[in-house]
Amino acid sequence: MAKELCSGVTALLSINTWQGQQHHPHWARSQLSPLPISATHRLTKHSRFRVDCQSVETQAKTEIYDPEFGAKVGQDRLLKVPVSNIRNFCIIAHIDHGKSTLADKLLQMTGTVQKREMKEQFLDNMDLERERGITIKLQASRMRYMFENEPYCLNLIDTPGHVDFSYEVSRSLAACEGALLVVDASQGVEAQTLANVYLALENNLEIIPVLNKIDLPGAEPDRVIREIEEVIGLDCSKAIPCSAKEGIGITEILNAIVERIPPPRDAAMSPLRALIFDSYYDPYRGVIVYFRVIDGRIKKGDRIYFMASNKDYFADEVGVLSPNQLQVNELYAGEVGYLSASIRSVADARVGDTITHYDRKAERSLPGYEEATPMVFCGLFPVDADQFPELRDALEKLQLNDAALKFEPETSSAMGFGFRCGFLGLLHMEIVQERLEREYNLSLITTAPSVVYRVNCVDNETVECSNPSLLPEPGQRRSIEEPVVKIEMLTPKDYIGSLMELAQDRRGEFKEMKYITENRASIIYELPLAEMVGDFFDQLKSRSKGYASMEYTFIGYKESELIKLDIQINGEPVEPLSTIVHRDKAYSVGRALTQKLKELIPRQMFKVPIQACIGSKVIASESLSAIRKDVLAKCYGGDISRKKKLLKKQAEGKKRMKAIGKVDVPQEAFMAVLKLEKEVL
Repeated sequence: MAKELCSGVTALLSINTWQGQQHHPHWARSQLSPLPISATHRLTKHSRFRVDCQSVETQAKTEIYDPEFGAKVGQDRLLKVPVSNIRNFCIIAHIDHGKSTLADKLLQMTGTVQKREMKEQFLDNMDLERERGITIKLQASRMRYMFENEPYCLNLIDTPGHVDFSYEVSRSLAACEGALLVVDASQGVEAQTLANVYLALENNLEIIPVLNKIDLPGAEPDRVIREIEEVIGLDCSKAIPCSAKEGIGITEILNAIVERIPPPRDAAMSPLRALIFDSYYDPYRGVIVYFRVIDGRIKKGDRIYFMASNKDYFADEVGVLSPNQLQVNELYAGEVGYLSASIRSVADARVGDTITHYDRKAERSLPGYEEATPMVFCGLFPVDADQFPELRDALEKLQLNDAALKFEPETSSAMGFGFRCGFLGLLHMEIVQERLEREYNLSLITTAPSVVYRVNCVDNETVECSNPSLLPEPGQRRSIEEPVVKIEMLTPKDYIGSLMELAQDRRGEFKEMKYITENRASIIYELPLAEMVGDFFDQLKSRSKGYASMEYTFIGYKESELIKLDIQINGEPVEPLSTIVHRDKAYSVGRALTQKLKELIPRQMFKVPIQACIGSKVIASESLSAIRKDVLAKCYGGDISRKKKLLKKQAEGKKRMKAIGKVDVPQEAFMAVLKLEKEVL
């Protein structure tokens, strides 16, 4: 039957080829031989269509898909295959190395997504992801591929590449047996490439190196292969050169996935254990959970139990992602799918949790589960105070989808009512702020980002403090600890000096420097997180002209000489402008803040001192001179005592006014100072 199908396709191809020769100059020069029956044969770049002739189970597919073919492929994807024919893999890469483009091509080549439905970055659903060219929310897709006349089920788990989401990436990798390591053939190994490879090696994944963008004029595959072998230590003798954009090497990648990635172990008879690698909130169905079945099997209607959150539900719907949700009755060990169980909160089904049966619980949960811990905090205030209820509702809705987002109400004398929010990192903070402004039409003021400090008090109590106003009094605290990160910068050798200077200025502690290749070096520093949450990344890019990349990991807390810097205006402390800084930087920060405030605060009828203080000690001061009326204008000559009397009377009035007067700091001044804090801290 397969031979008849293939011969029919070959004949049809020959007829269309002969007709095409009369109309297309490229076809007139081409000499085509008959297609091999078993293998996939791809025509030249100028061909009108491509034929994959594999077996009866997959029809011959051309670049122009018909609806019947799409329906057949969609039906085939739900057919079960033996566990030995399942392959679970993910794609790991640095930002902008072509991960999403490669995922698109895999979906297209396997017929998972029809050509008319195809769009760039198909798995990136959010507008923000498409604009920035990054993956924020991971996705999964089930593909069916024929290899040597056998159907294989390929489960692709698309992971975010940024360091802020490293925990989600680690759980996605734990759900796989293999990974495609995509490296740009012109840029080479970057910082996040290294970080993600180390995560994959920790999970014992089979790694397939893929050199992407080989069609670019600046591509240097041989140099990049040497880099991968020297830096990572991977054998690149079987590295696959490809161009996801042009479709070069995609078939070789699919074949390598089948041949080199091991199948999951067959544990369908064991008690159910399934690893949650993602979840999101659907307003109609509740939380939808993405999971990989490690042991046992799960059916529609089963009573399931979440081992970390101690919640139980009935599975109303079970299915696979291909990439749209398709319902099935049962999933067994090795398969990837989703479930809906009318779960009201994402916190009940956290990433990394283990699903088991309520009646037949597993003895122990899967390893690696952690609670999401916010690392960066900032205040979010609505520009219009009337929007406070809308901001609260918007944050609650976002929290349904994002269990890592933490917030609590905060009141500021300058900006009114708002929220103190905790985020995984700077990118996470930017994304949440932008989503609030776009999706909920809110205008927001963001305070300078800060980190969580640990304060060791004299009574041996430890207090965590993310807001300067919550810092205990100097007499009550023994020491302050700040979070420290290990940062690795990969840079061309020309910029090593300026990047080391940048790290030293930010209180960095040099650890190691090594040359990866002749022209590129890796510099490792230990750096306080507080020094990095400002404009460190912008400075890194500007000093290296965009060529350097960085990766950081949290390593713990370290005691440091930190103090609270207060700003006083006319003797009154202004709490929103208080900051926690290192003692060595206190003077420069205090001087910059007082000078900026002098420019921004309008002059009053009395002299206004602006002071930066550590406790009661003033370390920097500026003063606004008073607006004075010319009281001597009416004196045309006369005795000097008359003039002195008028000036003395004016001075007494100014003194009385200063004692009872209040300085209102305008909103613009707060905004400008907050911006300045982000730059100088």
